[in-house]
Amino acid sequence: MRAAGTRILGLGHAAPSRRVANAEIESALGLEPGWIERRTGVRERRWASDGETLSGLAGQAGDDALKSAGVDRGEISLLLLATSTPDQLLPPSSPLVARRLGLTRAGAIDLAGACAGFVYAFALADAHVRATGRAALVIAANLLSRRINPAERASSVLFADAAGAVVLGPSQDAARGVIGQSLASDGAGYGLVGIAAGGSSRPFTHDVAVDETLMTISDGRGLFAEAVRLMAECSTEALGEAGVAAQSVDRFVPHQANARIFSAVGRKVGTPAAATVSTVAEYGNSSAATIPLSLSLSHQARPVAEGETLLLAAAGAGLVGGALVFRT
Repeated sequence: MRAAGTRILGLGHAAPSRRVANAEIESALGLEPGWIERRTGVRERRWASDGETLSGLAGQAGDDALKSAGVDRGEISLLLLATSTPDQLLPPSSPLVARRLGLTRAGAIDLAGACAGFVYAFALADAHVRATGRAALVIAANLLSRRINPAERASSVLFADAAGAVVLGPSQDAARGVIGQSLASDGAGYGLVGIAAGGSSRPFTHDVAVDETLMTISDGRGLFAEAVRLMAECSTEALGEAGVAAQSVDRFVPHQANARIFSAVGRKVGTPAAATVSTVAEYGNSSAATIPLSLSLSHQARPVAEGETLLLAAAGAGLVGGALVFRT
């Protein structure tokens, strides 16, 4: 049975217990105290300890969201896991997460959309719920601490580990759910950030240096400018499709790439400064996980009410970006 709209049934998040303050990284890189926070807005981030896994962290966030939703787990028909750091290159991690969560009747697949992964997964989940009338679980999770090159300043100061999750269910109110969206890509920026080795074009071999298996940001200024452009353009287009004025957004939940980036996006789009949800100071940048993590933390602080208008926006490696307007 099709559903006219969708609604958020539950939210959850998880992060490793290990807190890494800026002082630890600034000392290792020879940076003056306060440099990281001034440039990025980050004060500390969470890094996984030995033995912690991506599937484990994703499962914690998913379990939190399912308990919040209070639904029978047999009602979940699809699990979408947005991640750039799966447990293994093959097989995908989502079937393992689904099994751990007791989702016995759910399909499961990983989505590799980098920092925009959650936006794409959420858009697909909304369409799935409308088409089938059955609930879906969207999780975004990353262990980026295991892909950081500790000698590279650009990535060392930003990236973190975390997970966030949303249970999305059917609604017979067509005015609820995703009411505007804009998804975009720009392969001209393909080389701005990435991991050189490990894919099919440059597979692991005995002569591949360790540094080639770690993240590299080749042009930080270029990435900053392109992220702002893509997030702002997609946000404006999504709001236009929804027929919603930027000033009417109740919560702007941007990808927490860098405080300066999402502040610039908010100014360009025209959303109220007070509507911006920011978690970058305490949790850093965990790529796709930042939006559901931030949404869950925001809901904890002030529950999301029926009828709120949410704007979710992200951009990252690829370049891949997008924005969604969601009516709760």
